[in-house]
Amino acid sequence: MTKIWFRWNRKNLNSIASLMPLLPGAELTEKPRPGIMLYSFASFQAEEVYREVSSSAVDATFIAGGPHPSARPEEVLRYFDYVVVGEGEETLPRLIEALSRGGDAFAIPGVAYRKDGLTYFSGAREPVDLDCYPPFRPPLKAPVEISRGCPWGCAYCQTPRLFGRRMRHRSVPLITRFAAYHKDIRLTSPNSLAYGSDGVHPRLDRVEELLKSLSELDRPIYFGTFPSEVRPEFVTDRSLELITGYCANRTLSIGGQSGSPEVLKRVGRGHGVEEIKTACRLCLDHGLTPNVDLILCLPGETAEDQMKTLELAAWIIEQGGKVRAHYFTPLPGTPLEGSAPAPLTGEAEALLGRLALQGSLNGVWQPRDKIA
Repeated sequence: MTKIWFRWNRKNLNSIASLMPLLPGAELTEKPRPGIMLYSFASFQAEEVYREVSSSAVDATFIAGGPHPSARPEEVLRYFDYVVVGEGEETLPRLIEALSRGGDAFAIPGVAYRKDGLTYFSGAREPVDLDCYPPFRPPLKAPVEISRGCPWGCAYCQTPRLFGRRMRHRSVPLITRFAAYHKDIRLTSPNSLAYGSDGVHPRLDRVEELLKSLSELDRPIYFGTFPSEVRPEFVTDRSLELITGYCANRTLSIGGQSGSPEVLKRVGRGHGVEEIKTACRLCLDHGLTPNVDLILCLPGETAEDQMKTLELAAWIIEQGGKVRAHYFTPLPGTPLEGSAPAPLTGEAEALLGRLALQGSLNGVWQPRDKIA
């Protein structure tokens, strides 16, 4: 029987945790081994993965999935035999079964491969029903994914391109069942406060149902914190009452992204600057520290736009909040793929440094090659 291996690293643990239960007998490895080698990776890992696969001498079938392979299957197929495009829960087991029987991958939706020098794609697969698949299986554990998909379609983000613009949610009983494996309950979602909703109109009754059920496990609940976040317009007195009433976190991760109204509109965020400020004020009123994500150097961003973002960052810090800065990276498969980051002005860089020295701003505001 052909051995199945997941190429493990700390960056892809969540993906592996969700797929291993579907492949009985699969094991983890830190290097290529004979059999079927499964890789899941993001764009910043691609070159390292390509070097590893191209220099490998093992007799293996190499299969890739994840954000980068899904967006650039033709590129990835220069190094891999197959690419699982999009969600893997249904596609990957069927692909491996077909390979073991000598079947045709083209009959399986969601698979890209090369034949006779040409790239083929078998067609997109329908989004999966999350309740049909466990988020992990012990002993390998990960934060419980409660929702998938996002209706907003922000121009820089891969989430709606990978998982669709319709939000899907795991049921409360299933989430609670798997949360019980954790001493501290941590959840993942594109927007935690959108649980049970369409992602546009909050359903706080569903959020309360979830938190109430989790609270019966009698362990700390962390909701709307890393590795998740919330959209600012979902932050209300009622939603914060639920978090402070049921949860242990004293911070809330908020996706703000820019202090420029023009930039927010251009990337399709669906909210303005005032919604970000209101969310911060409400957090502080309820004893929570807002931790706001802001992206710098978005395409088309002017020096004035940058200063508006940094003025917002300074305001958040003055109020008692914190800021995580991110340097714009053009991710494949997004509308901004191929767009050059706007230059960071010297004035903006100096202000970022000063705010960082205060201890309330962290993150990255330079390209990876400059950091290295």
